[in-house]
Amino acid sequence: MLWSLLKIVIFVAIVAALTLGAGYIMEANGGIQITAAGYELNLGPLQSVIAVGLLVLGLFILFKLVGLLIAVLKFINGDDTALSRYFDRNRERKGYQALSEGLLALSSGEGKLAMAKAQKADRYLHKPALTNLLTAQAAEMSGDTRKAEETYKKLIQNEDTRFAGIRGMMKLKLAKGDEDTALALAERAFSIKPKHPEIQDMLLELQVKKHDWKGARKTLSAELKHGNLPRDVYKRRDAVLALSEAKDIFAEDKPIEAREAAIASAKGSPDLIPGACMAARAYLARSEKKKAERILKKTWSVQPHPDLAATFAEIEPEETPAQRMKRFKALTSLRTAHRETKLLRAELALSAEDFPEARRAIGNLAETEPDARVLTVMAAIAKGEGAPETEVRGWLAKALSAPRGPSWVCDKCHHIHADWVPICDNCGGFDTLSWTNPPQNGGAPAGAEMLPLIVGTAPAPAEEEAPVVMAPNPPTPEGAAAAEATKAEVEEAEVVAEDARKEEAK
Repeated sequence: MLWSLLKIVIFVAIVAALTLGAGYIMEANGGIQITAAGYELNLGPLQSVIAVGLLVLGLFILFKLVGLLIAVLKFINGDDTALSRYFDRNRERKGYQALSEGLLALSSGEGKLAMAKAQKADRYLHKPALTNLLTAQAAEMSGDTRKAEETYKKLIQNEDTRFAGIRGMMKLKLAKGDEDTALALAERAFSIKPKHPEIQDMLLELQVKKHDWKGARKTLSAELKHGNLPRDVYKRRDAVLALSEAKDIFAEDKPIEAREAAIASAKGSPDLIPGACMAARAYLARSEKKKAERILKKTWSVQPHPDLAATFAEIEPEETPAQRMKRFKALTSLRTAHRETKLLRAELALSAEDFPEARRAIGNLAETEPDARVLTVMAAIAKGEGAPETEVRGWLAKALSAPRGPSWVCDKCHHIHADWVPICDNCGGFDTLSWTNPPQNGGAPAGAEMLPLIVGTAPAPAEEEAPVVMAPNPPTPEGAAAAEATKAEVEEAEVVAEDARKEEAK
């Protein structure tokens, strides 16, 4: 607004000055007298002004003609001129048009058309930094890996396009299964652009597959540093890497380093059950039982698990069943409503031959979560209490066709693992295993619905059952024999169930 007003003021001032100047000239006397070759020319004031204007215009035209003459001479000599620049602009326009058409063809999935357009653009533009990248991606899309590799190598030789070339070559090597070369390329790309999220993830994945735990932890720290990873996820994954490193160190028979790595993993992520178990065993190796108990109790309070109970039992391996029940109150008093806590109390009572206490401990799990483990424990309880053989076999028949219960299941592909591993054996996912119920994919084994008719049925649960309060009976020879027989039948039922599941999977 101010600039427009200022221009108007300047224009008015110039017009006023010209008008005033013209008035002075019209009123002035004299003029210009020109004498040349015996001729004399007298010009008045106004005529003098017009003559000066014509002289300036003539000089301008003269300079333009001289410039044109020089341009023609340069054109004849082969130098750059407006004519050559016109043709260059025309070539550039055609080149960028071909480049844009190639990009559109690439995004449409037409690899061969994109390669043809890239070659045309290269012929017009002579800018390999642009056209080589389009050629490489188009060749990769059309399946011409040899052409793609050659073009990516050209990109790597150029400093401006080196990162793009390394990234493309890395993906080609991964597609071919050459993970060693891909890892070397990923490390080189990471050194060029350490903040690149895709390169960070790719490098971490390759380092984990190669069991380069130290390198993976450095890459993970870089992801946290550059803001590409939340802190809680970083702590969890760093703990998984530390645990994996500890396992490898154990395999190399370096117990001191392994203990430290295991303890570090447990501190980094308390809910990592294998890390807590390994750390507890590391403390036991140093005769620090209190620390082992503390770390197992902490993890149990977060996620109860049978492996934690098994490791807790290793703290005092020589204790009697009664002593074990008393010591295990440190665990069973935590997360009392959790199924693992109920099952642990029931199994401890079974080992002490306190069958009424085992029934009270297991509660209504047979109705709410009737998996194979719960139903097998119910069979052992029934056997220990002297129930008819048909009732015991009925529980075992139900256990045969029941779900297998929680297992280590991959969150990505739902593959079931016998033990926890940092990398899924099926899909290669890192830190994807969770202790959960696997998806049921086939129902009961063939013929399982006939088992209750053959071996008997388990008693139907009462709708309302008053709590039974009984003093624990002292172990008797008959009870001990019943417990031993129950254990044998339980083991037999578990073997039969596992064989049935294998047949079902086939």
